[in-house]
Amino acid sequence: MKSKDNSGEDLAGLSTQERELIQYFTATEQSTVGLNDVLALQKYPRPTANKILSRLTRKGWLHRLKRGMYVIVPVSSPTAKPAIENAWPLAMQLFKPAFVSGWSAAEHWGLTEQIFNTLALVTTTPQRRAVQEIGGVKFQTKVVPKKHFFGSKVEWFGSREVQIADPSRMIIDVLDSPAFGGGGRHTIDIVRKYWGTKYFDPPQLLNYAERYGRGSIFKRLGFLAEESKAPVSEEWINICRMHMSKGITKLDPDSPAKGRIVTKWKLLVNMPL
Repeated sequence: MKSKDNSGEDLAGLSTQERELIQYFTATEQSTVGLNDVLALQKYPRPTANKILSRLTRKGWLHRLKRGMYVIVPVSSPTAKPAIENAWPLAMQLFKPAFVSGWSAAEHWGLTEQIFNTLALVTTTPQRRAVQEIGGVKFQTKVVPKKHFFGSKVEWFGSREVQIADPSRMIIDVLDSPAFGGGGRHTIDIVRKYWGTKYFDPPQLLNYAERYGRGSIFKRLGFLAEESKAPVSEEWINICRMHMSKGITKLDPDSPAKGRIVTKWKLLVNMPL
């Protein structure tokens, strides 16, 4: 008869050390498993720990996501490459340090009804590709310097912690790069909705924009606030103007350079409003 642990999981074909590792990582509901996790439990030599991970992968108990990072394959999974059910906690490990932002954070805060199949993340860790597919999930990453890594808050997905850009930080991210908000049109829709929600925080927006230090953000922010008649003061508008960069900036960097120039904001409105 095949042996099972207390949760009913079939642990046949495992050595004692392998069984202990699987039982522990399953019980603690870890998003990912790596070499350091094994070494933290048992003081194996590093080559031995690597061999254990390799054996568990060959036996179908672990699935390799990328070099040095694995997930436990559920007993109920019909394949050794299971679909990731909740990618948000996993993303915290895959792209550490990271927080969810862009269109994904907009979905979380109820600022868009559009559903995206790719998870948008901000990270300070260099990436070879901005868009990656890992474990059947697509991730869109925006790499920023450490000084721009701020403005997130903790949300809990069951027992797992996820860092998500607060609404004001998400607005800064999509104004800096409208593509990160699902494109220029969708970004404007997100910003317009933000103005009328409980999340709207004019001082925090200015604070974040100043910390980010990019004049193009102030141009888009100030222009859209005026265009949408957002509830902000004249002083707030003037602060945006004081921080504008030189030259003309496109409202949507990815649309053709055609349209009217709003001199006040040094902005080329190159898309329908």
